[in-house]
Amino acid sequence: MAQIRPVGIAGTGSYLPERVVPNSWFESFIDTSDEWIRQRTGIEERRFAQDHDQTSLLSTRAAQRALEMAGVDPRDLDAIIVGTLTPDFQLPSCAVLVQENLKAKQAFAFDVASACTGFLNAMQVGEALIASGRCRRVLAVGAEILSRCLDMQDRGSCILFGDGAGAAVLMPHEDCKQGQILKSTMGADGADFELIQIPGGGNKHRPHPGMFEAREHYIKLQGKGVFRFAVQKMAELVEEMLAGHPREDLCLIVPHQVNMRIIDSALERLQMPIEKVVVNIQKYANTSAATVPIALDEAVRAGQIEKGKLVVLVAFGAGVTWGASLLRW
Repeated sequence: MAQIRPVGIAGTGSYLPERVVPNSWFESFIDTSDEWIRQRTGIEERRFAQDHDQTSLLSTRAAQRALEMAGVDPRDLDAIIVGTLTPDFQLPSCAVLVQENLKAKQAFAFDVASACTGFLNAMQVGEALIASGRCRRVLAVGAEILSRCLDMQDRGSCILFGDGAGAAVLMPHEDCKQGQILKSTMGADGADFELIQIPGGGNKHRPHPGMFEAREHYIKLQGKGVFRFAVQKMAELVEEMLAGHPREDLCLIVPHQVNMRIIDSALERLQMPIEKVVVNIQKYANTSAATVPIALDEAVRAGQIEKGKLVVLVAFGAGVTWGASLLRW
């Protein structure tokens, strides 16, 4: 049996579009206010991509920053895995476009479609490829342009989302000496697929004029069901990752930035202070697969992570899906 090789995170990167959209922007066309949005979500503003931006472009810019931090030439990448629900095209994958942008011609490339859990699934697949000896350098990306999937007539959903991208370069831990992935988990429960979905546009409900009139090509979500699932799952995953480790070894939790009330409720269950959590939802809203890598990159660059301490990455989303990883930085 082949020996399992420990894997680490050699570099992180993120990219946010320049256009800042404050809560007040929504006041002119839906019944809402800056105060209402802040109280219910914790969001103050978000970023929306320009018309010429594409998910592959945001992904590439985040990837370039991660590669620079890691000191890795794109030509030395073995694999590129992109987690996204908003690829440039239905066919081909976003990952092959990132490969072309980076000129990473030695890398194979593919997407994973698990919505908000996308980056963690991409990272965990990359970890398995390196641990098994199949690859040595893997780029994992989470990226979204959700502003193009929002029903601007639906107050309950259009205020929640933003655009952005985050990335991480994975290598054998013996090479990078940081961010060792100690354990990971991922899961799904398709019985709850209707909690968050875009019902129109696939092979079941193919594009037709009535689909657009019914606004079925936009994100639909059941807020109460999503809230219950997210609070319970975040608390469960953090406890699972920390099992067997002293809590004083925990430096940071980097959670999916879905809603401040969800994060607060999960922390109450865990009896943990907010100081242990990376929070940037107020600046970027919910960027789905991009939230965890963006938050991780900001924490790394701000020096918030202590060498030798534990970091928990946790995400959950449509499908429903979930994932978590425990790192020792």
